[in-house]
Amino acid sequence: MKEFLGLGGYTREPEGYLSWQHLTFVSLLMVIMVALAVVLGLRYKNRDDKEKTRILVISAIVIDSLEIFKIVILCIRGEDPWHWLYVLPLFLCSIQLITIPLAAFAKGRLRNVALDFVFVFGTLGAVLGTYGAGQNYACYPVLSLDNVVSGLTHSISGFCSLYIVISGMASMKRRNIPISFAILTSFCIVAYGANVILDYNYMFLMAGDGTPYDILYNLVGGHEVIYPLCVVALFYLYITAFYFTYYFAVRRNKEKGHAEIVEETGIADQSMLQTANRSE
Repeated sequence: MKEFLGLGGYTREPEGYLSWQHLTFVSLLMVIMVALAVVLGLRYKNRDDKEKTRILVISAIVIDSLEIFKIVILCIRGEDPWHWLYVLPLFLCSIQLITIPLAAFAKGRLRNVALDFVFVFGTLGAVLGTYGAGQNYACYPVLSLDNVVSGLTHSISGFCSLYIVISGMASMKRRNIPISFAILTSFCIVAYGANVILDYNYMFLMAGDGTPYDILYNLVGGHEVIYPLCVVALFYLYITAFYFTYYFAVRRNKEKGHAEIVEETGIADQSMLQTANRSE
């Protein structure tokens, strides 16, 4: 157990980023994540909102409990009670430590915005935080506290994202888009301030650190202003592309469903179709 927790330091050498051990571990997590989301999402799809939310409540409790446990161990391991300052939820993936509980416990528009935010970023975070976590897997063994808890929390985020859309909980209303931008912008501002004060790299706004952001960092030559602005711009671009893709897919499904009804009934006008349905 001491070896798993890294108390006294790891004696095992890291297997390395993109090693077969790394890829096998994260692929297994992804398979379990998708399978659970599909099974539970379909099971609760026609249940009332209260029953659907129970899954998110459990997810919120588990993901935050795992992260708190990890923070406590890291403080003990580093013999530094202030180590928690370097594990704040200020990465794109770890924002879900806040938004998943909001989706589970909040009410009204705040809850809808949180549900959409988890849906939009949960799966992306799951992929980037497992397959793209070059820094972690280069520094720590695959089966260690650092990578196992990180893999589990990222997978829970991805699970919640898929569960929300499969169970029909996503609202994806256009009026929520500016709020999503505002949430992300606020986190980026706080993260950048924390980076300057703590000399850290929250949100990877200072450098790529062995992640896919290295590509962007190298493209702009590591410019201190242009690089972080480009990272934030990529977040905005992703939100916009995600919403447009979602609306396009929903519209296509509606058109397909309408075409099938027209083919079966011979009624093309929507008002006539509604009248026919009422007469039945």
